[in-house]
Amino acid sequence: MPGYRALKQEVRRLLSADDRRRALSEISVYRPRRIINALIACFYDSDELLRWRAVAAAGEVAAGLAESDRESARVIMRRLMWMLNDESGGIGWGSPEAMGEITASSPAMASEYANILCSFVNPGCNFIEHPGLQKGVLWGLGRLSQADPQRVRVVVPDIVSFFYSKDPVHRGYAAWAAGNAAEISVTGALEELFSDKSDIDFFEKWHITRISVGQLARDAVDRIFQAGREN
Repeated sequence: MPGYRALKQEVRRLLSADDRRRALSEISVYRPRRIINALIACFYDSDELLRWRAVAAAGEVAAGLAESDRESARVIMRRLMWMLNDESGGIGWGSPEAMGEITASSPAMASEYANILCSFVNPGCNFIEHPGLQKGVLWGLGRLSQADPQRVRVVVPDIVSFFYSKDPVHRGYAAWAAGNAAEISVTGALEELFSDKSDIDFFEKWHITRISVGQLARDAVDRIFQAGREN
């Protein structure tokens, strides 16, 4: 087994590969409780794409661990939550995104932690005020609502409030999350974003693409109507 420093270098190498399936397969060879530390360390990497891929891989690892060792998976979730706490002494970059990945990939973890992730946008609960972390929360909610829209619908009004943010990333991520939640009542608010030409970086399926807020809003409305036709 490589030492921790060598393991981090190996993880960076694996995450740099464009073949998602192969990268995750090679990462899965390592013991989950050991590899997760190296992945979380990558949340703070200077390479934006590598940071996102570390989040995706951490979600995969923790979701897999939940099937065989639920308590160890809970430890990971509690660690991510603690990283968002002022008492941690830092800023929990990547933590809400990873929580979204884990709850999207593991129904068991979603049953325990989805409400906590949702509470981060609820002003009456555990609202996160840091604008940078709010982006992560919105993206995490978008991932969760991709897998289980019902769990996110309770905070859709709180998500919609970010449609009016001055930050285009807030607006874009919120539009994406609201569309995934398939809540028909928000289509009017989404349509107001159709003319928003602000471009943002968006991570999905192992890659970052450049897309306008308006396009994210149009895609969101399409998903909502598609979900309506299917139901």
